[in-house]
Parts: sequence; structure tokens; C-alpha cells
Amino acid sequence: MSKTIVSQETLTKTHTENHFGKLTPRMNRYRESILNAKPYVDPERAVLTTEAYKNHQQEQIDVLRANVLKHILEKMTIYIEPDTLLVGNQAQENRWAPVFPEYSMNWVIDELNTFEKRPGDVFHITEDTKQKLCEIAPFWKNNTLEDRGLAAFPPEGRVFYDLGIIGADGNITSGDGHIAVDYQALLQHGLKWYEKRVKNAMHKLELTDYEQQKKLYFYQSSLIVIDAVKDFAQRYVVLALNEAAKTTDAARKKELQLIADIMGRVPYEPAVTFREAVQSVWFIHNILQIESNGHSVSYGRMDQYLNPYYEEDLAEGRITEKQATELLTNLCLKTLTINKIRSWAHTEFSAGSPLYQNITIGGQNESGEDATNDASYLILKAIVQAHLPQPNLTVRYFHGLSNHFMRECVEVIKQGLGMPAFNNDEIIIPSFIARGVKKEDAYNYSAIGCVETAVPGKWGYRCTGMSFVNFPRTLLIVMNGGIDPESGKRLLPDYGHFTAMTSYKQLMTAWDKSLREITRQSVIIENTCDMVLEQGYPDILCSTLTADCIGRGKTIKEGGAVYDFISGLQVGIANLADSLAAIKQLVFEKQRITPQELWDVLQNNFAGEHGKRIRQMLLDDVAKYGNDDDQVDELVVQAYQPYIDEISKYHNTRYGRGPNGGLRYAGTSSISANVGQGHSTLATPDGRLARSPLAEGCSPEHAMDTNGPTAVFKSVSKLHTADITGGVLLNQKMSPQILRNEENCMKLVALLRTFFNRLHGYHVQYNIVSRDTLIAAQKHPKEYRDLIVRVAGYSAFFVGLSKETQDDIIERTEQSL
Repeated sequence: MSKTIVSQETLTKTHTENHFGKLTPRMNRYRESILNAKPYVDPERAVLTTEAYKNHQQEQIDVLRANVLKHILEKMTIYIEPDTLLVGNQAQENRWAPVFPEYSMNWVIDELNTFEKRPGDVFHITEDTKQKLCEIAPFWKNNTLEDRGLAAFPPEGRVFYDLGIIGADGNITSGDGHIAVDYQALLQHGLKWYEKRVKNAMHKLELTDYEQQKKLYFYQSSLIVIDAVKDFAQRYVVLALNEAAKTTDAARKKELQLIADIMGRVPYEPAVTFREAVQSVWFIHNILQIESNGHSVSYGRMDQYLNPYYEEDLAEGRITEKQATELLTNLCLKTLTINKIRSWAHTEFSAGSPLYQNITIGGQNESGEDATNDASYLILKAIVQAHLPQPNLTVRYFHGLSNHFMRECVEVIKQGLGMPAFNNDEIIIPSFIARGVKKEDAYNYSAIGCVETAVPGKWGYRCTGMSFVNFPRTLLIVMNGGIDPESGKRLLPDYGHFTAMTSYKQLMTAWDKSLREITRQSVIIENTCDMVLEQGYPDILCSTLTADCIGRGKTIKEGGAVYDFISGLQVGIANLADSLAAIKQLVFEKQRITPQELWDVLQNNFAGEHGKRIRQMLLDDVAKYGNDDDQVDELVVQAYQPYIDEISKYHNTRYGRGPNGGLRYAGTSSISANVGQGHSTLATPDGRLARSPLAEGCSPEHAMDTNGPTAVFKSVSKLHTADITGGVLLNQKMSPQILRNEENCMKLVALLRTFFNRLHGYHVQYNIVSRDTLIAAQKHPKEYRDLIVRVAGYSAFFVGLSKETQDDIIERTEQSL
């Protein structure tokens, strides 16, 4: 009698489906259609935008931008896929990426013939699309955000930007994003409530007052976009009814008629049912992506604003748990249809085509009680069933989260999605309150994009994601007496060359002064980006839906939001830590290497036998960050402090114009900038080779964290996390085998509680994938098309990444429990 052998993969899949359920047949078909969709460059929005700019270029800028969105929504292609229950599309086809010419066209034209030849993040393009983009390009010559931004950079700041020491490419080639609007207010009141507020405010204006006259244009533009959204919804009403008239499928006809009925109400009217609520949220989310190509547009605390609709529908018999889950999986699938194409230079900072669209669940309410509800569990279930890299999922942790919910989160982690990430209420909420955020708002924060956090509907743009400061390259400049060793250009004062230094203290004195100056330059660059965005690229719908832009009569960029705090991102934390430890221990304390000797091998990229010997010493004979060793951990804490102190001195461009705050703070969410900035960084004293990736986030360097996950947590927790409000991003990696038994799952729950409760950790997320699987996926990509990995503060399909980024993920340390 033959014996049937059941593979571990089959057992795992069966367990997952028994636990979380599986996609309905229609959603499974829909998922397949999206995964099979090739990402193309879509010229439609670019053509429509050009038409609108030509037709309305005489208008005041707010009104111009409102009319641009109106024209796009009136003329763009719309469709309803055969299996969807939700409607609203960003481009002519799913996964096509619109071009936003008003932000940048130079790189689009320069890269027309290389989109399909990229090593990762490949986009297809037709000859017809190339022709259309070339035809509109002359209108945008010297007429884009990028053109204005580059022209506006002060010469001293421009040097740091051009050399890539301070990265801000995304800030002058796209919109802001990094925001969540107030979906709870939208669902409760509908757009008609915003319309009424705007009209009431307009009637009170005294136009002889210049400041009030400026408000008029914002109010006029708000009414234009509200009307445009209402008309856009009506286009889907007509389309749904037309589709219903054509179909012979009675069940689908009924669904299409219901879609028409819903779109005739929301988002202009308040949502009444769960389905209306989900449709309204998706529709607005999609239009925000059409309005501006800023990424990290997020959903906020979705379980909090959707749960009342779910509970009422359930009680009234209008919906079942299975139907509600199907709608949420539909929303997840719709979220993945949105795509964005970036310049290759920007792509290296955002590998995997991420949009960072984050859903937040869990946490606590203002009374300190567990806010987890039925919708929290539904969202976990939908995320697993959809099995996609987008949307991002973040769980707000606090000590009162139940073990049952924590165990469910671990069950999701086991699926290898890189989700959920955890953010710690008990660090973030007090940090916000200390900065002047009202208690009720601080307790309502959500994740925005990666690990950054803000109050939905009340926070301005770019709570993080301003400029990227390359710490390791900065160290090399400091060691070289203020001259960039890559370009030979003097960037900083000469505080002494490393080869002439006789103590670690001398180096740290030079580092302190130099880092403060680079921090100052980053502020100049950020202010320039903000200035040109404010002058020419207001996002009217997003501003209308953010409190209290209507009350102040200002767009977000002018200071309309209730709160406005921002942060840049600091790259290469672990490299800095390990480099300083090597210099302090081997050069100045043990004197095993002379300053000249170290400098020479760095310039030669550790060439020759002597270079190899020195490199091995740097790698093997020095304490490493990530192992709970104060010898190295305290060095990076001290070295980071000048940045934290210096950045807090500078206001942003909205300071004193209405918002609470207007200040800056630190952040370590480097996304995939560690790869891009590594390209421009020569060999570093930690033994890292020239041009290779830097360490990502605040995570230890690959294979250097040898004392287990608890030691990593202890090292990271020594950072001044309360001051790094922009996010302390920690990636951890484990083999799937680790979590295949209940004991280890509960060990992970206990480990997470220790990290957050006792060590006051800020954030952590897990890659649950084996090295062998990743290597196999590199060799046989077609067999692993939906293998998902956590890149940084976001997940992506592994096979869509460049080999360099794939290798970086493969080399991450695999932890055990």
C-alpha cells in the first residue's frame, strides 16, 4: 500500500486557510489578473495635465491646480473590472504608472528607452506612449517642480545635493504625500459637509483684506475639487448601469446596480453601510493618488473608523463576516493597482515600486483601554488572504494588548509578508504629547508610510521623508579634513585630517562640528523643496480633507494643518557605530593600526594582502553594534546626538503660520536609500567595501549581530528613541521553521513584549523567509512571482527587485529564538 507524502508547504497552506480562510473565487481571479498585469508607463494623465495647464495657466495657482484635477477626473479612462465590488482606478489599466509632468519631465525623457532595461522596477513602454510624452515635453521645459527646485537651491546647499551626501531627489520630482486624511470625518459627514464649511467661510470674507482675499482662492478651488469628485463618482454610476444593462449574469447585474446606487451617494453623502464606508475610503484614497504622486498616502486607523459600520451591518443582518472580509480583500487588491514610476536615481531609494500605503490597527483609546475590535481581526484576515506587499500593515502595540491578538499578529508574521510591523504607543504617544500634541490626538496617531507616525487628518505633509543624510560618507569627509574624498571638493571647514589626529576625542570634536554643519545644509535643502512646492503645487483635495485648512483658509503647505512636524532620515547608523568602534579600539586604544595605515587602505578599498589583513582585523577584532556591547552602542548614541540637537533648532517653513509645532526631529527610516547611498560611499572603517550597501534603518550590519535578537533589541533601545520621533526602523529576519511550533510563537510574543515594555523599543518588523528560498527565487523568478520580503519599512515582491537589493536582503542575519 503506497504512502501519501504531504509536503511542509502544503501543510502550512492548509493551516493558513483553516485559520484565516481563503480568497473567494472572484477575489482569487481578481488577484491573478492584477499579478499578471504588466506595469506600463501610462501617458494619459500627463497629456490631460498638459491640456489643463495650457487652458488654465492664467488662473491663480490654487484654482489652476483644482482645474487640473477636475479636467483629469472628467476625461481619464475609467473601467470596472469583472470581479471587483469596489470601483475607482488610477490609470488606464491596473498597475500602469501615470506620468506627472508638472513635477518632473527631464528624467522621463532621458530614460524613455531604458525603462524596460532596468535591473529592477522594470516598466514597459509603447512607442505611442514615447511619442505622446515627447510631444508634451517642450511645454514643460524649465517649467517643472524639479527645474524650479534646482534653480532655487543656494549654491552651497546644491553641492551637497549634487554629490548625494544629502539626498532629496524625491522632494523635487514628486508631490509630498506622507499623510493620512481624516477618513472618520469623511465617512460621518460626507464631502457635502466640507462643501458647506467652505461656503460658510467664503461668505464671511472681507476681500479688502489681502490675507482674506488669498483665502478666497483656496475656497474656490476646494469647491471645484469637491464638485469634480462628485462628478467623477457619477461617471461610475453611468458606467455601472451600462455594464448592468449589458450583462446576462443576474447576480452580476444586481452587483453593478448596487455599485451604481452606492456611487450615487458616496463620497459626497455620509456612508451608511460597511460597504459604502469601504467604497468611500477607497475612492478618496485613489483620487489623492491621482491629484499628486506623493507616496506614503495612508489609510490611518482603519479598524477604528470601519468597525461601527461593520457592527451595525452585522446586527441588522446586512452583511456577514465573510462578505465583510471579501470587501477588505477587495480593498487590498485595489490598493496594489496603484503604481508609481520614479527616476532611476529615486528608484534606488525606493526599490520594489512601493507606495507605502499603510493601514494601522490596534493600540489603545484615550482612556488607555484596548482599542482592538472586530474590524482589527477582519483586517488581519484580509491581509493574509490577499497576500500582497501593499497595503502596509502596522499594529500599534501597548502593554494592554491581549495575548490572543498578539498571537494572531504572530500568525500573520508567519505568512512571510513582512507584516505587521509594530509601533510602540508607550514611546510615541508621550513623545507627541511632549511636543504639544493634544492628548486625544496623540492617542489617535497612526503609521504613515513606513514607520513614521502622525495624527490622521490633522498633520501636515512629510512627517518624515524629507532629506537623507549619509552618516558614513559624512564620517569620511570629516576624516579627510572637510574634503569629500570621492569628488575632491571641499565641503566643510578643516578641523584636522585623520592621519594627523592623536586621539579619538579629536575626531569626535571634528565630527560634532561637521555634522552640525551638514545638518544645517539639509535644512536649507528641505526649505527650498518646501518653498517651491508651496509656490506652485498645492494639493487642494488633500488640503480640504485635512483639519484645519478650511478654518484657516490655507493649503497644507501654507500652514493649514493643526500639527506640522517633519523629519529627515539618517542613513548608515550601524556603519557609523562599527566604524567609530574600529577607530577608537584599534587605532587609538590598542594602536594596532596607525591613522595613516587605516586611511590608506580605505582609499585603496582594502586592495592587496595588506589591505585584506587590515579589513579582516576591522571585521573580526572589534565590538559590533547589535550585540548589547556598550563599547560600541554608546559611541553611536554620542555620535548621533549632535544631529538630534542641531535639527531641533530649526523651524520648518510653516512655523508661526498656524500649525502647532513647525519643528524638526530625527528619523532612521532609510527605505532602500542604504543601497543608493552606498553607491556613492567609499570604503568605511567598519570594513565595508566601497560602493556596497550601507546598513538599513537602525538595524545592525549584516552578520555582525551574533548574540541573538535580545542583544539586538538592547542595542537599539539605547538610542534616544524619544527624540527620534521620525521613526526607529528595525528589521529582523527569521527562518520559517522557527515559528512552526506553538512554543516558539509564544516566545516571540514574549520577546516583543519585553522589547516594548521593558526596553522601550520604538518599532520592529520581521522577514520570515529562509536564505535558501531567497537564493532559489533569484535563480527561478517565475516560480516565486509572489514571494514577498520586507525591504525596509515596506514589503515588496522579491523578484521585482534589482539583484543588488536582493543580495542585500539575502545577507541579513537570520535570528533564532
